[in-house]
Amino acid sequence: MADIDRLIHEPARLEIMMHLYVVQNADYLFLQKQTGLTWGNLSSHLTRLEEAGYVLVIKGYSGRKPHTMLSLTPEGRKAFDNYRNCLAQILGDLPRR
Repeated sequence: MADIDRLIHEPARLEIMMHLYVVQNADYLFLQKQTGLTWGNLSSHLTRLEEAGYVLVIKGYSGRKPHTMLSLTPEGRKAFDNYRNCLAQILGDLPRR
């Protein structure tokens, strides 16, 4: 467990990373609906992931309305792959009952 990425391991951030892993990009509202997180919670978790270099946040406009697009960075994809491998190894080492 010492090698597991604690930033990703937090449940809300794990869910964000999982959703972004399977798509090229997603807009903020889509991610908010998929995760069920409030605007403030999602924003807070995305800030942590962006600061770590895992998520790219692109703010712009769609017409006159603000529009935010999100995607995993190459570093974010690599970190998530490492997280998955680490978790698989941890779970794979457990004895079956």
